Amino acid sequence: MSQVRAWRPPVPGITEVLHARFVDHAYPAHTHDTWTLLVVDDGAVVYDLDRHRHDTSRSQVTVLPPGVPHDGRPATGHGFRKRVVYLDAGVLGRERTGRAVDHPGWVDPELRAGLDQLHRVLADPAETFEAESRLALVVERLRLHLPQRGEHPGTAAAASRRRLARDLRELLDAHLVTGMTLAQAGRLLQAPESGLVRAFTREYGIPPHRYLTGRRLDRARRLLLAGEPAAEVAVAVGFHDQAHLTRHFRRLLGVPPGRFARDAAALRPGCRPPPGRAPR
Repeated sequence: MSQVRAWRPPVPGITEVLHARFVDHAYPAHTHDTWTLLVVDDGAVVYDLDRHRHDTSRSQVTVLPPGVPHDGRPATGHGFRKRVVYLDAGVLGRERTGRAVDHPGWVDPELRAGLDQLHRVLADPAETFEAESRLALVVERLRLHLPQRGEHPGTAAAASRRRLARDLRELLDAHLVTGMTLAQAGRLLQAPESGLVRAFTREYGIPPHRYLTGRRLDRARRLLLAGEPAAEVAVAVGFHDQAHLTRHFRRLLGVPPGRFARDAAALRPGCRPPPGRAPR
């Protein structure tokens, strides 16, 4: 029995996401024009890459380069369950192909955790900006494993990091409602997307997508307190729709925006508080 779910998220650099469960299916030798970023959640996979045998288990992250033949088959009788992100060839660059062929898999808890977070947000089309941030950190980690000649992993321009974080914050504040992709910010600030995320997180203690969400929620609370309907507030502050606003509002404050607004209205001068609720 096979179960397959695939989609193309609106995230630059990602061509496809695939979640699949296979019991006895075996992939014949084939190639992709993308980088294949694979994690196995159950079971194990055996595969040949460029005529060399490899295997992957739950503790590994596997990266298969574009244009290199590979196959795949279950390593156990009960099959395997996997999640895959296919990245545009240019995200990592074809010049890293040789290193990936030599060593296509690693046990890297930080990279695996980053991929888990990326898959979580890719399932929600309203969280594109967070997905971009997560992807940038995953790609940065991959480049550490697949360095090009002359690259020195771990070095950074510490002197400019603080200024870069401030510049990004100003951009986010200026585009609070319309939003801005990390790629756009990177072009404007002439900085790599992963560098933007790292600099911002180090300077302000939260990643840029969480900062942007918090600023939108601040504005949403003010509009709700002014009596604006939640559906109109969601659009006015930059959320995808009312459901998107509700999800984040509940996560931050523990209550949905409609209840927040009703309780606030009940506590306005001249209004009687609801039974059993003391004025705050």
